[in-house]
Amino acid sequence: VIICKTERIMLVNKGRPRNEEGRQAREIRTYDFLDRLGIEYYRIDHEHLDTMEQCEAVDVALETVLCKNLFLCNRQHTAFYLLMMPGAKHFKTKELSSQINTSRLSFAEPEYLLEYLDIIPGSVSIMGLINDKENKVQLLIDKDVIVPDHIGCHPCANTSSLKVRTEDVLNVYLPATHHKPTFVE
Repeated sequence: VIICKTERIMLVNKGRPRNEEGRQAREIRTYDFLDRLGIEYYRIDHEHLDTMEQCEAVDVALETVLCKNLFLCNRQHTAFYLLMMPGAKHFKTKELSSQINTSRLSFAEPEYLLEYLDIIPGSVSIMGLINDKENKVQLLIDKDVIVPDHIGCHPCANTSSLKVRTEDVLNVYLPATHHKPTFVE
């Protein structure tokens, strides 16, 4: 049990919620997928989070750092990317574009996010890759994300946050989604 700055109690739970009432289908699909793979995870339920600053109490409670996840596309809207990076790191479009040899990147429109990852803005997460059956989205992972033992992310809904072992994400989860990451700096 962690008490955050706003005096709200945050409970760390192992695994999926016992009561799924009121939860989004995309969130339940995430738990189903992780459970099928035998991946252990810890969960905190919280209010809707809009900024990385609001994630600080969750980071403390989960003893990890939630990743900043950006859904990007090229200028022509023909190539889509999910970038995982540390929450405190600044995104530099020009630098990333040159690393992956593409035209200047920009934030993709919300309709593409919904179409390819079945996620709405504010809930962008690596967990959305379970919904990308045709591999339309290329995963980009900042090398600093894989340094810690755990990755923090949303289960396709930003009213909960997960703590998952980095090793499980890279060696079990991603192969099961048929996504191979490209590591960037």
